[in-house]
Amino acid sequence: MKNDSLIIMVAGISSRMKKSIPHIHVPKSVAAIAMKQHKSLIPLRAKGKPLLFYLFKNAVEAGIKTIYLITSADNQSFKTFVQQYCEKGELRGLTVKYAIQNVPVGREKPLGTADALLQCLEQHPNLLEEQFTVCNGDNLYSIRSLQLLRKDRFSPHALIAYDRSELKFSDEKIAKFAVLSITKEAFLLGIKEKPDMTTLESFRDADRRLRVSMNIFNFLGSGIYPYLKNCPIHPIRLEKELPEAVRTLVRNEPHGMLCIPLSEHVPDLTSAKDIDGF
Repeated sequence: MKNDSLIIMVAGISSRMKKSIPHIHVPKSVAAIAMKQHKSLIPLRAKGKPLLFYLFKNAVEAGIKTIYLITSADNQSFKTFVQQYCEKGELRGLTVKYAIQNVPVGREKPLGTADALLQCLEQHPNLLEEQFTVCNGDNLYSIRSLQLLRKDRFSPHALIAYDRSELKFSDEKIAKFAVLSITKEAFLLGIKEKPDMTTLESFRDADRRLRVSMNIFNFLGSGIYPYLKNCPIHPIRLEKELPEAVRTLVRNEPHGMLCIPLSEHVPDLTSAKDIDGF
């Protein structure tokens, strides 16, 4: 089955990044872009290319042929990026398509990541007959992680299960990551957000490692669709979240989600203080 598409979620409003900009010293030109555009488009490193460029580049190296960008309706900055790098520049030849995450009437913000993916599948129904990878737009996932998710396997869905000890984040930040409960056969049992220290030990895998999700999954479109469609709204955050759809999936399909172990860091662009990390 076709498995050479990557869906990147960039429809969020980057609120944490925008709130942090006034408190962190960054060049005025960078701050101006960060306040107006999605954080994946903030210039990084000496060459001034954004995170999204490096994620696209890794995707191409991993064999991805088509990228779907889930954006807000106001997506001209992404179209400019694609024109610069994919139509004329270094990534010329890569196919890029758009899905618009429309905001429901009465809301100011999008309805969450499960809703974003649902709208993408409904706007591009060909994905229902394919396998594809989906990830956040503010993490720089490696070539290796994208290659692993494209390999043939015996389960319809998979995720990368990162070794918590290899992620180079602060203890405060890493404590907020969702921990994975995994069977000895490497199937996902559940996802637990912020487990307390007394129960954390029970989440160690067969290698005695704690595994966490960095929100990169590979799905069979027809298999994940009903769980996206029926995903409940989180009672506090008031959003339909992709991890919740995955929780329901593995409750109903115990062998549905394979956990692929990987030990490496994943550069993250959550707030302004992360910019220098690139």
